[in-house]
Amino acid sequence: MQFAITREVSPAIARCELTHLARAPIELTRAREQHAAYVALLRDRGRTVIELPADPEAPDSVFVEDAAVVVDELAVITRPGAASRRRELAPIAHVLGRFRATLARIEAPGTLDGGDVLRFGREVLVGRTPRTNDAGVAQLRAALAPHGYTVRAVEVRGCLHLKTAVTAVGPRALLINPAWIDRRALGVSPEVELLEVDPSEPFAANTLRLDELVVVPRAFEKTRARLVARGLRCADLPADELAKAEGGLTCCSLLFTA
Repeated sequence: MQFAITREVSPAIARCELTHLARAPIELTRAREQHAAYVALLRDRGRTVIELPADPEAPDSVFVEDAAVVVDELAVITRPGAASRRRELAPIAHVLGRFRATLARIEAPGTLDGGDVLRFGREVLVGRTPRTNDAGVAQLRAALAPHGYTVRAVEVRGCLHLKTAVTAVGPRALLINPAWIDRRALGVSPEVELLEVDPSEPFAANTLRLDELVVVPRAFEKTRARLVARGLRCADLPADELAKAEGGLTCCSLLFTA
């Protein structure tokens, strides 16, 4: 079965951590409506959704992706680079413990945000960012290598997470913003197609792939048109309110099979 862990939007989201964006007012009701549409799409696409309640003491807790890295063999509970977010880990670990016999953990001095981790087959790319350090990358490598995964650090510039700059849109295709990540630094096989966002839509690289469907934030029409022209099946969702909290589509769910 295919599962998705999500978490309701915190009433304190206006106090979210920000790194690259200026703080802007977030309409809580609208953010919750957009999140509800996101959860509904997950269900429509066959995911069994495990919804966790909002935490009024954890402004960023809707962004559950940052709390864990889940592969078929185990789950790795992260240690977010923002100390304020570490209270988010326990509820996620509790749920994942029902589905994975092994829970590894990133320990100090390592830091790792799940948004910096992109799994592409047996390759795992990890962004080296202010939220993820070399010790965190090394611990993730130690946890995954025995199961046949290759973990490689990638330099990211100008954005919060690796998956702000690049996501998978197909089994052999990545969507990238070349302003934030060097194409050559990705080091992927020449057989992997690298598609670029429209330059006017720098945040469009964060898409959510659900089987053969690529979900794109509704605001990024030009990039979506590029993907459709490439022959990809696309859907869109409103996501502009959560984007004010420096969150993207991948951030709002942890997807795994069991």
